Amino acid sequence: MREYSAPAGKPVTDDENLADVVWANAERFSDVVSFRRQVDGSWLDVTAKDFADQVAAVAKGLAGAGIGHGDRVALMSKTRYEWTLIDFAIWAAGAVTVPIYETSSPEQVQWILSDSAAKAVIVETDEHRGAVDQVRDRLTALELTWQIESASPAIDELTALGAEISDEDLHSRRRAVSAGELATIVYTSGTTGRPKGVELTHRNLLTEIRADIEAFPELMEQGNSLLCFLPLAHILARAIAVTALSARVTLGHTPDVKNLVPDLGTFRPTFVVAVPRVFEKVYNSAKQKAHSEGKGKIFDAAEAVAVAYSEAQDGGGAGFGLRAKHLLFDRLVYSKLRAALGGRCVAAVSGGAPLGARLAHFFRGIGVPVFEGYGLTETSAAANVNTKTAFRVGTVGKPVAGNSVRIADDGEILVKGGVVFGAYHNNAEASAESLTDGWFHTGDLGELDADGFLKITGRKKEIIVTAGGKNVAPSGLEDTIKASPLISQAMVVGDQRPFIGALVTVDEEYFPSWKTQHGKPAQATVADLATDEDLLKEIQAAVDEANRQVSHAEAIKKFTVLAKDFTEAGGEITPSMKLKRNVVSKNYAGDIEALYRK
Repeated sequence: MREYSAPAGKPVTDDENLADVVWANAERFSDVVSFRRQVDGSWLDVTAKDFADQVAAVAKGLAGAGIGHGDRVALMSKTRYEWTLIDFAIWAAGAVTVPIYETSSPEQVQWILSDSAAKAVIVETDEHRGAVDQVRDRLTALELTWQIESASPAIDELTALGAEISDEDLHSRRRAVSAGELATIVYTSGTTGRPKGVELTHRNLLTEIRADIEAFPELMEQGNSLLCFLPLAHILARAIAVTALSARVTLGHTPDVKNLVPDLGTFRPTFVVAVPRVFEKVYNSAKQKAHSEGKGKIFDAAEAVAVAYSEAQDGGGAGFGLRAKHLLFDRLVYSKLRAALGGRCVAAVSGGAPLGARLAHFFRGIGVPVFEGYGLTETSAAANVNTKTAFRVGTVGKPVAGNSVRIADDGEILVKGGVVFGAYHNNAEASAESLTDGWFHTGDLGELDADGFLKITGRKKEIIVTAGGKNVAPSGLEDTIKASPLISQAMVVGDQRPFIGALVTVDEEYFPSWKTQHGKPAQATVADLATDEDLLKEIQAAVDEANRQVSHAEAIKKFTVLAKDFTEAGGEITPSMKLKRNVVSKNYAGDIEALYRK
């Protein structure tokens, strides 16, 4: 058993809560630009004082509507300025925020609203209101609904409702909330079974905020900027957004990743936070564009130099020849890639899944290091993270301030510290299974080196045991396969089977370019080319790369190309892009069986 503990960070006192920072900023840094809000294609400044006034108005409205201390208020919306505004207003009113993914089905909405006993829900669109209305007869606790986009917008309605509430009354409500009280119930996206409600206190999130600021002093400082585009219902995006406000980093929101590139160009963030799939898309798009314009050889050479240059940083630095090549490609290629991120981006933070060593080296090599971290909803986001001064590619870094990480005898990662949740809502059995003497059993498998760097090796419940008795962790194989720009998703199969196989889907954005490069008919679908020799050859190369990392018994022997990608709508992936293996196995049972009939 190996264990590593990080030094304690700044403690959270009992009388603190998350809403305090809104008024602390307004009083001491009133003119600091806390947000830049996109309105009709332009970014408009929102100062710390502006934000405090708006939070107060909405919080008073919640109080005026009858929302009291500890009441649950659900929030279902895309990532937008109003999401963060309402979140802080709920806390200022003394209530508890219950996020709901804007893509959730009526059944998921019903479960979250019912299990949390939400008294009110704030939705974004008519569609979201419709999802609530479909299940309203099963929601005995729900009394109030407001809508952000409507003829009578939620912000306006709540502002009017709070007109008679005094500042003294509001601040009395806010100050009555202590650090140990519940701040939010976040329902896990659920790769198996019903989502569990993770109870996080103000102390949990304040501890996370302070640990993040300590980990990234060069990023989390006044004057820097961050563009938030991940779903704010996801704990990673929300924790970073709250941290940004606390550090007086200017925050922007963009709801649609389809507009991400132009929004990055106009907002020009200092850094970004994303899941690995976003970084894969940035890389794949750049590679695709270069090859389609006849500059593929230049890009491929630049990519190889970027990776080599990054790798050299871990071994004494690059030699003269490599530095010269790197300088040349910085002018030809890397500067253009940085420009696509807005031109001011100096770093990125990644979480939610493994990034992959080659992609990590590529981004560090072009001048935008991606600090990969690890955490779960149950750890208030990051439990471990790489930083500028402690960076090791292929790991998820060291524990954040005040946290301890332990590897159990069976390889499971255990986490202990101020960021760890206290219980699952209404689920004492699951809480008892996951928490032992303050240690949270993550369900993930990992390795911890002597310096405290953690490497994720798999998921305990996802371990495949072949008919020959070989234990195989699928995630490493899958992540390597997905590094190919042609591949969107991969799922390794083989439990109680004679060998390891894989289901592979094609990246729909890259596919048209690939067809052009290989002389395939423009109208050909993935189904049409599922057995095409060129397609299979390229996928086989990605599989071969993955197989080089494992023993012969763990290697993928066969794969099949599926006609369509896994989707959230089909229930095959979560909103945070995690595979729902049981759903995929059911939906593609015939394809899996066919692998073992051939």
